[in-house]
Amino acid sequence: AALLDPDLPVPAGLVAPDGAPAGRRFDVYRNTVAGGLTRVLEAGFPALRSLVGAEFFAAMAGVFLRAHPPRSRILMLYGADFPGFLQRFPPVAHLPYLADVARLEQALRDSYHAADHRPADLGAIPPVALLGCRLRLAPSARLLRSAWPVRSIRAAALAGGPSPAWRAEDVLVLRAGFDPEPHLLPPGGGAMLAALIGGATLGAAMDAGGEGCDAAAVLGLLLAQGAVAGVECAG
Repeated sequence: AALLDPDLPVPAGLVAPDGAPAGRRFDVYRNTVAGGLTRVLEAGFPALRSLVGAEFFAAMAGVFLRAHPPRSRILMLYGADFPGFLQRFPPVAHLPYLADVARLEQALRDSYHAADHRPADLGAIPPVALLGCRLRLAPSARLLRSAWPVRSIRAAALAGGPSPAWRAEDVLVLRAGFDPEPHLLPPGGGAMLAALIGGATLGAAMDAGGEGCDAAAVLGLLLAQGAVAGVECAG
């Protein structure tokens, strides 16, 4: 507890190599731990840091890391709780889109570290028969359905993209090679993919996308990115 909370005293009984109280050494270690975890969050959430500024991000990270210490030795996994933290953090309540931007950045991190896969070959399945099949997406695929233009906000924050139009965006994160990319889905695409991920057949998922769903564009994206890992057809 004292390691993460600078207001707590140095635990009794800790001594330096010369036997003296370990006050200064413990303070250095405490600062090193907090600084290291902050840098992990900065690396994992660069768009978020750009949006709120480096100084505010560091202060916010300090609050987060003390409430959510690491649960794993693998630091590259640290920060999965950050989006939920932002949703409940009063100082950013006036920026309700921040939590979903963090979810997108976390999805990219998860996708990067997900297992590899071999794309399924759909060429031998007749298109009509494919409608009755269930498609299993790659382990690295991540779907984010947001009430905010999260992909556009991230692009503007990182690359100086155009100011986003304030509308909902559904984003599919795919990793065709080594680095994952966020792909903006057409209208109905989020509902279609959510149904596919939930185990619906391709035909039922297309119906779930609604009348205006561009199912061909969604399926084309999956095939172009090699994002279909398996196919299960009845019979």
